[in-house]
Amino acid sequence: MKAIRVQEYGSPAGLQLEEVTDPVAGKGEVLIDVEGAAVNPIDWKILSGSKREVIPLALPYTPGVEVAGTVAAIGPDVTGFAIGDAVFGFIGIAGGYATKAVVPAERLALVPRSLSNVQASGVAAAALTAWQALHEHAGIKPGQTVLIHGAAGGVGSMAVQLARHAGATVIATASTSKHAYLEELGAHQLIDYRLQPFEKVVADVDVVLDLIGGETQARSWQVLKPGGVLVSPVSAPNPELARVHAVQAKHFATRPDGLQLSAIAELFNAGHLQVEVETFALSQAQHAVEKSMAGHARGKIVLDTRR
Repeated sequence: MKAIRVQEYGSPAGLQLEEVTDPVAGKGEVLIDVEGAAVNPIDWKILSGSKREVIPLALPYTPGVEVAGTVAAIGPDVTGFAIGDAVFGFIGIAGGYATKAVVPAERLALVPRSLSNVQASGVAAAALTAWQALHEHAGIKPGQTVLIHGAAGGVGSMAVQLARHAGATVIATASTSKHAYLEELGAHQLIDYRLQPFEKVVADVDVVLDLIGGETQARSWQVLKPGGVLVSPVSAPNPELARVHAVQAKHFATRPDGLQLSAIAELFNAGHLQVEVETFALSQAQHAVEKSMAGHARGKIVLDTRR
C-alpha cells in the first residue's frame, strides 16, 4: 500500500509518499481501503514535534486521524460491519494518510447516504468535536444562544449546524467572505472579527464555543451570562476567570465514538447536516498540510487517496 511517512519531526516538507507493508486486521478491528483522509491541525502540531512529550509516536509514522473508505477485511469478534461496507471514523492519533488503514470497529460508522466516501472522510473528527462540545460539555438546550468562534472551519461549520438543529440561536464569528456560507448552514447572526469586536455587539450568551484560543478566548468571558459555559477543545480556559465571571469553563479532547457517529450520520441522511471539502491528491500531502497551517480554511481539507 501507499502511505505518507514522517521520518523525523519538522515541517511538511518532510512528508514522503512511500510503499509500505499492508496492515492486517486483528481482533475487534476492520481493514479499510481508504478513499479519503482529512487533514486536521493536530496532524501538523504532531509533525512539528511540539506534542512529542504528550503524544509519543515511534518514527517513522503515518499522520492522519480520520478516514473513510470501504471495508476490505474484518478481524475476529467484529459485528455490525461487512466486507464492502462504506465506513468512516475518527481512527485515533495516526495512520490515516494511506491507501489502507486498520481501525477498531467501535470507532466506525456507516457513511451517510448523502455523502461520497471522500466527503465523509472530512466529517468524523470535526463532527464529534462539535457534538461533544455542545451536547456533553455545554449541555446545549433549545432556546439558548451560542457564540461560535472560528465558525467557518471544519469544527465550526459542524457546530453551527448542530447548534441550529438543537434549537439554539447561533452567532458566528468569521471573515465577511465566509458569511454567505455560514448563513446557508444556519447561523442567525454573523460578525466579522476583523472589523468589529464581538464583545461590543454580543452579550448574555449561554454558550461560547471557542475554537481559536488566545485573545479571542480572553475576551469571551464578558459576553457570557451568569451560569453560562465557555468550552474549548483548543486551549484550557482559566478556572479562576470562570469563577470571577460566575460561569463554567470546560476543556476536552475529542474521543472516537462510533455510536455518536451513527447518530451524526442519521442527521446527514435526514438533510440536517452538510459538509464542504477541498481535495488534494495523497501525493500532495505537503501542500494540503501547508494550507491547513495557514488557517482560514472553509470546511475541511481532504486527501483523495485514489489520486
